[in-house]
Amino acid sequence: MVGKVAVIGAGPSGLSVLCWFAKMKREGRVIPEVVCFEKQSSFGGLWNYSWRTGSDEHGEPVHGSMYRYLWSNGPKECLEFPQYTFEEHYGKAIPSFPPREVLFDYLKGRWNQEDIRKYIKFSTVVRDVVYNKATDDFTVSVKDLKKDQVLDGERFDYVIVASGHYSVPNVPTFAGIEKFPGRVLHAHDFRDGNEFAGKRLLLIGASYSAEDIALQCLKYGAKSIICTWRSKPMGFKWPKEVDERPLVQRFDGKVAHFKDGSSAEVDVVMMCTGYLHKYDFLREELRLKSRNVLYPPGLYKGIIWQEGGNGKLLYCGVQDQYYTYTMFDVCALWAVKYIEGRWPFLTRRLEKVTGRGGWQGTKH
Repeated sequence: MVGKVAVIGAGPSGLSVLCWFAKMKREGRVIPEVVCFEKQSSFGGLWNYSWRTGSDEHGEPVHGSMYRYLWSNGPKECLEFPQYTFEEHYGKAIPSFPPREVLFDYLKGRWNQEDIRKYIKFSTVVRDVVYNKATDDFTVSVKDLKKDQVLDGERFDYVIVASGHYSVPNVPTFAGIEKFPGRVLHAHDFRDGNEFAGKRLLLIGASYSAEDIALQCLKYGAKSIICTWRSKPMGFKWPKEVDERPLVQRFDGKVAHFKDGSSAEVDVVMMCTGYLHKYDFLREELRLKSRNVLYPPGLYKGIIWQEGGNGKLLYCGVQDQYYTYTMFDVCALWAVKYIEGRWPFLTRRLEKVTGRGGWQGTKH
């Protein structure tokens, strides 16, 4: 049995890890000492809505990308925990596409089933994670944000990275945008469609964010919206105020010029261009570097990091996301069982190297 496990992040992925450990303890199993580090003052990750953009109250980058009137763009039936249903939580059937607050309340109901808050150190940001080859463990260094104090490094046998990958914006550039006289922002900083009432918007991107924000802004009074696409248009039967055009090429003042030779004057440019995997708190040999894909490189079963850490650094929830909560929960259960030694075939692979001195996995 390992001694200590660090979980980085108290969002849906990290909290699923805590819930499974807590369930095993409640059932009488021996579990390791678990410590979860969370930068925010409460749990929830992205679902912990904040009005803030840019920097938080401690000068840290704002994690949340939620906007006030977000609704689920996928049916709740695809997000539902099999062991805790929406009907069980609310005591009745609810519609398939609920708003943000309803989803977050459901998540909190699931998390509150287990005694997990005692494992979480809130307002604590991880600054550095280093693998110690000589002792086959990790040193995790953190900062207590409320006390403005960098703490001494703490040793852990395993580290689970569950910090998410929808909080660091991918921001491309376009010729002339530096002189655009209107508002330029990324969807990460979008909070309320009311801000854009009467405005002409250009949304750069053709995926979920662009679709949803276009309709939100139109609902709250935007004058017109152009969605500009790189690979292919979304192709929906849009309201007359919404148009799709090939990728914008350059800006002349407020005039956007598109790849098909057309142009349009706009007041706001919003980048709906996705997010970056960014793990600056990890040493180089521990860092996942990937686009947003279903099979991130360097991870066995999408969880165990193979390039460093001797099979003891795990990532949870780093895949491109379709079935979110259920995927997080399954990944978390798999990781917990692995740490608990419940996957003997993996243990045998590790034992092939004397003293467990290296990880021999197959890249899947």
